[in-house]
Amino acid sequence: MTLTLTQTAASEIRNLVAQPEVPDDSGVRIASSGDGALTLSLSTAPDAGDAVIDDQGARVFLEPTAGELLDDKTLDAAVDPQGQVQFSLAEQV
Repeated sequence: MTLTLTQTAASEIRNLVAQPEVPDDSGVRIASSGDGALTLSLSTAPDAGDAVIDDQGARVFLEPTAGELLDDKTLDAAVDPQGQVQFSLAEQV
């Protein structure tokens, strides 16, 4: 198995890459920072070695170490009262 996206996470990723200045086929990249933390950033293309997940029209690029950490996880998203998107992870059920 691999990382899955909730409908909300897929929708928020599609919203992020739908900005006029963002090239087509962009997505979000999840990478390991080396200390066990994960970073999520907007990316125009996957880096060499990244796994590409295309789920519900949302593209996620997983750096290999992050991909191992996120195997069997679900990415979710919520918008806080200030309008900021917050992503979270949960175990797949």
